[in-house]
Amino acid sequence: QVQLVESGGGLVQAGGSLRLACAASGRTSSIYAMGWFRQAPGKEREFVATINWSGGSTDYLDSVKGRFTISRDNAKNTVYLQMNSLKPEDTAVYYCARIIYSTRAPIDSWGQGTQVTVSS
Repeated sequence: QVQLVESGGGLVQAGGSLRLACAASGRTSSIYAMGWFRQAPGKEREFVATINWSGGSTDYLDSVKGRFTISRDNAKNTVYLQMNSLKPEDTAVYYCARIIYSTRAPIDSWGQGTQVTVSS
């Protein structure tokens, strides 16, 4: 079983930056794609970014392209989401998960997530 713990969220002004981290523990393996998702109040959870097992391929939600960067450090079992030029509409709880890269379907149960709040 794998446990994923998200961290790095907080309150930031529009235009600011945050770096989220997702640390995996337990029976980890680096051969999974990883994804970041978010859920804003009253909205469904949505895909934000994904990275394949090697880190050589990434994909993003259109609205975050050019502002967010996903990366991973397999030696540390950690995935990151660098978020720049944040907008109020980026406010949400952010979650990470191991996923099937082609379908973006999550493999794990959702963790606690980390709250990101962007003020205008």
